[in-house]
Amino acid sequence: MRLPRAVPDTDPLGMKKYLITGLLIWIPLSVTVMVLAWIVNTLDGWIIPWLPQNLRPQTILGFDAPGLGAAMGILILFATGVIAANVLGQKIVTSWEALLARIPVVKSIYYSIKQVSDTLFTTGSQAFSKALLVQFPRKGSWTIAFLTGTPNSDIAQLLGDDYVSIYVPTTPFPTSGYFLMMPSADVIELDMSVDEALKYIVSMGVVAPPSRTTENSLPTPD
Repeated sequence: MRLPRAVPDTDPLGMKKYLITGLLIWIPLSVTVMVLAWIVNTLDGWIIPWLPQNLRPQTILGFDAPGLGAAMGILILFATGVIAANVLGQKIVTSWEALLARIPVVKSIYYSIKQVSDTLFTTGSQAFSKALLVQFPRKGSWTIAFLTGTPNSDIAQLLGDDYVSIYVPTTPFPTSGYFLMMPSADVIELDMSVDEALKYIVSMGVVAPPSRTTENSLPTPD
């Protein structure tokens, strides 16, 4: 009886393991640096050209100052928030919006974006209030969605009161997705926070939230 030949170890020093470990350290760090560099360069490209020639870093310092545009952008946002928070600032914003409301195309674009941004960033906003599990795009195929509210009164009269509005994000970029109105009986509330669900989506299921016991069970597709 011939014994099977032992397969020689082609990586006795563990080079592959060390290379993979190094990649796992450097890939997220490199991507983070690239994203931050892109943000800084974009803000520099937007803001610095608006400065008078005698106030640009190249004129004052004799060399470019990367990140100056980003710092100025943060200061502009902060100053705008301070001004808009008082009575005079609110009157200015109201007058500005009244002016935009008289321009047909600009009005539609501005107020649509404003409504979305107010919903997402206003303190106490209920946007993405819960993480849900839904069947999408077909029965038997499950994905994570977020509860955004309930249909308005006109739509609720047609669909019924037992419907919820949900947002199904795409992966790995959850900024795009699908808006659906589904029966509340067809959604399952997950025992995870919205932040945990977003990390799960962005990582394409790699970064899973901590396991928790749940009494819910998945319905059997018809």
